Amino acid sequence: MTDQINDIFIQARQGSVAAIIQVLNQQLATLDVRIRAIFSDGVLQLLCEASQIEQLEQSNLVQQVKHTLEDISPRNIRKVNINSRIVQEQQLLWLDEITKDPKDKLLWSQQITLARPNIFKQIARHFQANKPKSIPISLSTSLERAQMQKQNQFQLGMMGGFFLSLLMLVLGIQVNKWLNFSRLDRISTIENTNLQSPDPTIKNLEDTIAESKEAFAQAVRLAQEAAADGKTAQSQEEWTAIASKWQQASQLMASVSPGYSRYDVAVNRAELYQKYSDIAKQEANKK
Repeated sequence: MTDQINDIFIQARQGSVAAIIQVLNQQLATLDVRIRAIFSDGVLQLLCEASQIEQLEQSNLVQQVKHTLEDISPRNIRKVNINSRIVQEQQLLWLDEITKDPKDKLLWSQQITLARPNIFKQIARHFQANKPKSIPISLSTSLERAQMQKQNQFQLGMMGGFFLSLLMLVLGIQVNKWLNFSRLDRISTIENTNLQSPDPTIKNLEDTIAESKEAFAQAVRLAQEAAADGKTAQSQEEWTAIASKWQQASQLMASVSPGYSRYDVAVNRAELYQKYSDIAKQEANKK
């Protein structure tokens, strides 16, 4: 199963629209949002569909789609047009339909440009996509096994040689820095003293980021539980409990530190979860 998932990500990075759709649908499953996609005129056209308008909140959905696509970094795809509408019956020519009449057919539409991954991520992804597969046990002859092993050893040797060259380059740069620093003994002594005495500010920042990461994850779990409970809730007590979960999830998102990498998403979700909590309270008052 893990190999199958990895293969889908590899296909998505190579630009397979079908694989990109599968990855996006997996990532957005908790929101009950369905994705369709077509690559047309150099732009990846996405259609996001859901049964309720709240599930298609623009800023939250755009951020999640952009984050997922930049993580995939599909080959030759940089411009993405994200469209949304209430779910409809299967329509093969949906792109033609929304292009002719976007105001009546869509809730909103937004074009984004994907950021390119840095060179080290590109190198890592290249070797991940081309890493040797394990040798099948069912090979019929020892000659075939030897050929497979030889091929794997060659690929591993190439990978090892590349990383060794990269390591030597980094070490060369570091040695050059050390030689330059040796001319300034007093500055070097001060730097060594700082290295021996860890800065408590750095440790506090790391602790804060770790707490923010945990709060973010816990908020997502509560939101998923609240969304699932909302599909079957009927009584006032059930809606009150759901409102409480949305409220807790909102407060956890609001506690995320600005130094956390997903701070912008947390701010957006804090507001969104608060809205859902208010809606659940309204449902409870109706009972």
